[in-house]
Parts: sequence; structure tokens; C-alpha cells
Amino acid sequence: MKKKSIRAKITLWFSAALILVVVLTYFFILSVSRGILQKTIRDSLITTVESNVDEVEYYTSLYSDMAGNDIDYYMRYGNGYIEIDDDFLDAVNDVYTSLCQADGTLIYGENPIVLATSELGFQDSAVQRIRVNGTLYYVFDRQLTLDGLEGLWLRGVVSEEQGETELSAISRTSLILQPILVLIAVLGGWLIAGRVLAPIRQISETAAQIRQGDDLKKRIELSDGNDELHQLADQFNEMFSRLDDSFQAQQQFVSDASHELRTPVTVIRAQCDLTLEEEEASPEEYRESLEVIRRQSKKLSRLISDMLDFARLELQPERYQKEELDFSALVEDVCSDMALIRENNITLTCEAEPNIRIRGNRELLTRLLTNLISNAYRYGRSDGHIQVTLRSDPGHSFVLSVQDDGIGIAPEEQPNIFRRFYQADPSRSGKGNGLGLAMVKEIAEFHGGEIRVQSEPGAGSTFKFSLF
Repeated sequence: MKKKSIRAKITLWFSAALILVVVLTYFFILSVSRGILQKTIRDSLITTVESNVDEVEYYTSLYSDMAGNDIDYYMRYGNGYIEIDDDFLDAVNDVYTSLCQADGTLIYGENPIVLATSELGFQDSAVQRIRVNGTLYYVFDRQLTLDGLEGLWLRGVVSEEQGETELSAISRTSLILQPILVLIAVLGGWLIAGRVLAPIRQISETAAQIRQGDDLKKRIELSDGNDELHQLADQFNEMFSRLDDSFQAQQQFVSDASHELRTPVTVIRAQCDLTLEEEEASPEEYRESLEVIRRQSKKLSRLISDMLDFARLELQPERYQKEELDFSALVEDVCSDMALIRENNITLTCEAEPNIRIRGNRELLTRLLTNLISNAYRYGRSDGHIQVTLRSDPGHSFVLSVQDDGIGIAPEEQPNIFRRFYQADPSRSGKGNGLGLAMVKEIAEFHGGEIRVQSEPGAGSTFKFSLF
């Protein structure tokens, strides 16, 4: 079964909702229009009859100038004459007006249901209802009170069908226009949905191309905009960029790790083969071979441990919980222990400003400081000095510096020293595995800080760790 696209679903739901609204609106319009039209009919009936009241006058005699008036009608009534405007006979808005006596006898005007209303009593200024042959009529009476007109009534009659005709016209117009409007709206909704969902389709196609071609350098290219879909595309591009960087770093890490692991393994294997090939090796030769194997095994073990720690921090940082700790006390404790090493007769001193508290992981911060001090011992000069300083800083939470007076680092090498497996001094490559400073950088970034270096060849180096 073929699945409907999001565009089709949105258009379908939009169309259903629109049709429902249109149907409800149609019946609402008819209901409201019916009420309004019925009120309009009654108001028109009352207005017409009330205006005709002023068109009926009584005169005791006729004058010559009155007889020549061709726009009025005169009829004998009682001891005088009744003057009626000739418009009285016209049906105004289908309202018929008649002049009647109190017993219901019609003496002038029109009444299409005169027989049905002959038994309908007069009620002054009141609207009455009567149904004749299934048609509803409204009847409105006004009693004439001028001198000479006593006993006469004006009766207005209008059919409800007048409103039904107009209502039918409204209904026909609605039935024609509303489907057209619905069709236009649905078509517009389809086009708008397609335009709105175009970035999603482009995102999907780009993701599919990346999956099929395994090319994380491809990016989602959208037109200018700042809506939610453009923000989503930007997030995807950022994610692809980070994934690309991670895969590149992973490939480089695997390549470097393979190279670093191959060396001690090769040395161990070569030493074993060499020893086994000798038929009459002396105990000293066996001991020397075992020393080489032990030394390379230690290096291999340390390298594997550092690699695992590095991967654990990079891939599973949630394993390292942060807590409130006294960083000053931690620095003093680490320096106190590391000062006992005195490698190459190098002395270590520490100046830590008290009561500097931060939120961090004790194990990782200890590892950071240990790596920096070990690096200072490794590349320091004999009988030299290492100075560890911790102080608060206006622009940062604190600044931790580890300064040595060793061989220093060349300017062109300084940007690379925090790369994994990078060793600035090839002649001393046996002293480390190139992961110490890279681990320092990862720990600093894990805590939201940074690590910087200042160094001159032959004048020593200073590493500074700070938190913002």
C-alpha cells in the first residue's frame, strides 16, 4: 500500500477542515439571514403602514382646486370626503395596504388574502401572523384617529415568501461561490504545503545522498531564510560537519594508534625471535631480552590505557560526574606528591591561592595537572625548576600555570603539540606517547575552559589552564 506524503496529508486535513467550516458557515449564514430577513419584512410592513397613515385625510367638502389634483383620490365617506394618495395602491416591497371599516369590509386598497383576514380582528400597532394555503403572512393594523376617520383601519399584509425569495438568492449564491472558494483554497494549500515542505524534501534527499555516497562533506543548500526549517537545515549541516570532523579524527586516531602500537609490538616480537633463534644464549642475554620486552610492554600498556581513557572521555563524558571541590587543596596535594619525583634533580614548588572552589571532576583535574607536571619533568633541564601557580583572575574563574625552564618548543610546533600522538622532539620520543597534552586539552574543554602555551626554545615553557 502506497503511503501518503506529508504534503497530501496536510492538504487532505486542511481540505476536510475547510469543507466542514464552509458547511457550518453556510448553515449559519442561512440561519442568520432568515432571522434578519424576517425582521426586515416585519419592519418594512410596519414602516409602510405607518407612512400610509399620513396619506389618508378627511375633508367636509371638495374645492375646485382639489378636484383638479390628479395625484390624489377622493371618495365619499360619511358627511364628507376621504383624500387618499394614489401611491396608496402600489405594493411597496410586496407590502399590500388596504383601508377597511371596523367590521373588516375593504373600502379601498389591496389585500391578497382579504377573505382569510376578514375574520381576523383588528389590533392597533400589533403584528399578527396567519397561514393561508401553507404560506405565512404578517398582518399589521393601524387605527385612524383623525376627525371624520373614526371607525377606519389601515391593514398591511406581507407574505413570508418575500424573504424566502431573497433567502433563496443568498443560498444559490453561496452554493456557487463557496465551492469555488474551497477549490481555490485547497489548490493554494497544496501549493503552499509543497513550498513549505520543499526544504524538508531537500534535507531528506541530501541525507540520502550522504548515506548512499558516504560523503559527510555534502551540505544542505537552501535559499535565504530564518524560519524553523532553515534552522533545522543549519542544525543538520552543523551535525554533518561535526560528524565529518569526528570521523576524520577517528580515522586519524586509528591510523596513529596503529602506528604507535605497531612499534612496541614489533620490538617485542623481534626480541623474542632473536632470543629464540640463539641456540646458546647466556643468562645475561636472556635478561637483556626480558628487560627490552618488559620496557616495551610497559610502554604498550601505558599507551593502551591512555588511549582508553582518551576514548572514554571523548565518547562517554557523562561517566565523569562534576562536583563542587576545593581546587586550591587539590593543586597543593598533587604538587606535594609530584615534588617527590625529583627526576634529573628538578625541584617543584607550588603557590596556590587558597579557597578557589570550582565545579569539576576531581579525577580528571588531577590527571590534567599530573600530565602538565610530568611533561615539565620530561622536557626540563637537569637541576632545573618547575613552578606551579594557581590564582584567581578578573577575566576567568582562575588561572593555573605550570612553568619550566627546559628545552622549550619551537614556534612552528606550538600549534600542533595538543594533537594526539604528536611529539615535538623526535629525539625524546621514547619518553612519551603523544597523548598527554591531547588529554589535557580534552579535560580543559570538558570543564568549559582552555589550555594555552607560551614557550621559547631554550628558555622553557609555560602552560596555562583557565576557566571562563
